[in-house]
Amino acid sequence: MGVAGTLEYFSDLLSNVKKGKKNKLMQTVALKVRMDCQGCERKVKSVLYGVEGVKSVKVDMKQQKVTVTGFVEPEKVLKAAQSTKKKVELWPYVPYFLVAHPYVSQAYDKKAPPNHVRAVPVTATISESIIDDYYINMFSDENPNACSIM
Repeated sequence: MGVAGTLEYFSDLLSNVKKGKKNKLMQTVALKVRMDCQGCERKVKSVLYGVEGVKSVKVDMKQQKVTVTGFVEPEKVLKAAQSTKKKVELWPYVPYFLVAHPYVSQAYDKKAPPNHVRAVPVTATISESIIDDYYINMFSDENPNACSIM
C-alpha cells in the first residue's frame, strides 16, 4: 500500500465523516410475536424480510419467537413487526443463571421457555432482598426480641 493507497484510505475515511454516514453493525433482534398458524408465520416473515438490511428471519412457533439477523436497527424491526397487527414485544426472557434472584415475583413467568425467566431491572431485586434480610434478622438467634418459640 503506497502513498496513493494511503491517501485514498484517508479520503474515504474523511468523506464518510463529512456525510454523517454510520456503518451499521450486524445485529440479531429477538421478538416475541403472538402467532396462531402458518399463515401468521408467513405474514410476519414476509414483512420482516421487507425491512432494509435483513439477512435472515427464523421463526419458532412453539416459543412464539422470531429472530431477525442483519444490518438492522431493533426499533425499525419492532415497528415493522407491529405493522402486522400482531401482539409484538422485544424478547423479554433471559437464561435464569443471568438473573441474581430468578424466582422473585417480577422475574418468574410460567409462560417462559425452559431455563428462562423475564429480564428484570436490578432495582426490582434489591427491594426483595431488603425485605428478606428483615425477616431473617427478625427470627435470628442473636436477636433477644425474637420469637420465643425458637
